[in-house]
Amino acid sequence: MSEPNDKNAIKTAETTTPANTGTPDRKQDFTARIKSTKNTRWLRFGIVSLIFFLWVLWLGNPWVLLVYPLLFDIYITGYIPFTWWKKSKSHLTRAVMSWVDAIIYALILVYFVFTFVGQNYEIPSSSLEKSLLVGDYLWVNKMAYGPRVPQTPLHFPLVQNTFPVINTKSYLEWPQWKYHRLKGLGDVESGDIVVFNFPAGDTVAVKMQNPDYYTLIKYFGRDVVMNNPEQFGEIIYRPVDRRENYVKRAVGLPGETLKIVDGTIYIDGKPQEQPTNVQFNYLLQTNRQLTEQDWGDIAVSRDDWSQAAFTPNPADSENWLIAGFKPAEYASKPFYRVPLTQSAIDRLKSLGLVTSIIREPAPTGEFLFPDGISSTWTRQDYGPVSIPKKGQTIKITPENWPMYERVIRNYEYHPDSYVKDGTVYIDGTPADSYTFMMDYYFMMGDNRDCSLDSRYWGFVPEDHIVGKPMRVLVSFDKDKGLLDGGIRWNRIFKNANPGFSE
Repeated sequence: MSEPNDKNAIKTAETTTPANTGTPDRKQDFTARIKSTKNTRWLRFGIVSLIFFLWVLWLGNPWVLLVYPLLFDIYITGYIPFTWWKKSKSHLTRAVMSWVDAIIYALILVYFVFTFVGQNYEIPSSSLEKSLLVGDYLWVNKMAYGPRVPQTPLHFPLVQNTFPVINTKSYLEWPQWKYHRLKGLGDVESGDIVVFNFPAGDTVAVKMQNPDYYTLIKYFGRDVVMNNPEQFGEIIYRPVDRRENYVKRAVGLPGETLKIVDGTIYIDGKPQEQPTNVQFNYLLQTNRQLTEQDWGDIAVSRDDWSQAAFTPNPADSENWLIAGFKPAEYASKPFYRVPLTQSAIDRLKSLGLVTSIIREPAPTGEFLFPDGISSTWTRQDYGPVSIPKKGQTIKITPENWPMYERVIRNYEYHPDSYVKDGTVYIDGTPADSYTFMMDYYFMMGDNRDCSLDSRYWGFVPEDHIVGKPMRVLVSFDKDKGLLDGGIRWNRIFKNANPGFSE
């Protein structure tokens, strides 16, 4: 690459052995190359060496030192002719290779920055509104919790798992390295907004990735999904660090017990403060049709609200939607289902638009985590669940097996584990206890009734944690044109990790 050696083209062995046989004396050639190296190049090499050794120390992997001789050759000896093209007589070759050289150098730099320092991410869904908005582009600090050494080291740095347009994998599945996280600036704390790899994204139906593979199995059955590739596509496995990136708020930490009562989170029996911008779904009737300006005033996107037809027929299947409303009085009034913050509700009331408003009742029968453990849980009344902690030993029974089955089988790699005839087997051996190998987290969105989160797919293992959003780089409103308010200027460089009082 261009920073490294332009001496490759001029360093040739002109010395010969004492016997004057014409055979180059390698020792004299090496010495000549060393002596001809300018002091400025030695200085650059010294700086690079210092950075390299500090990096190896941080990695804790002495095998990486095998790369050091290559750096020495690039900066000092120049045996490998990286810049051969600079002496080419072809102008086209020099022009093309200069671009190739610059691109490769940039990609290597991007790879290391994105892997060990930080990366930009886009918010694609409304699960964290209004804390983070659809169209926000975030800078995520990977050093906050310590960057992971790549588990899939051979991957293209600018895409997560699939090349656009050509729709092929952007990574090689071999080699796979064991999980190892470097020392970071701190640990995940309660209330942190965290970027992580989607735990249920290990298996993917490539033509239908939303809902995820495991939800498809619940809806259609495994045989249907596996035997209909024209509908669901190929079923593939993705390594941990190549799974889709999600962003949620950490509401439960390792070793804690979490329960949700009427939308309020309790940790170890104590109610937790709600984020300032927490949203819940409401059933809303207004005294007139709300306009685009009205929705804009309360910052509700067009995709987030829906209007329902009122029907006084008590036998109608949608009649549960109007629980708490007065049919005789409001039958002619507009009726909406919409997620709202408390400030949005206060704004609507101050404008004199609200005639009735109630929290939407949580539906029963949803596919909540863990499967089959309780038919009475809802997204608003959920738990309790005990969140696994590294080194913690629990009694394992057929009754709590659904809570920890995925942790044991998939995340901690004991695939030959199951329940049979009332006995739990781990690695094919009867077991009545288990000691966890990793920390786990319970993640939820601030848009509480419109968030597919740990209530649906369970715990987030520590090896899935990517980093901590720090700043909004830029934000685009998909409902507006670029020249018509499409850029949210007030969000640029805004804190991307608002807590409970921001």
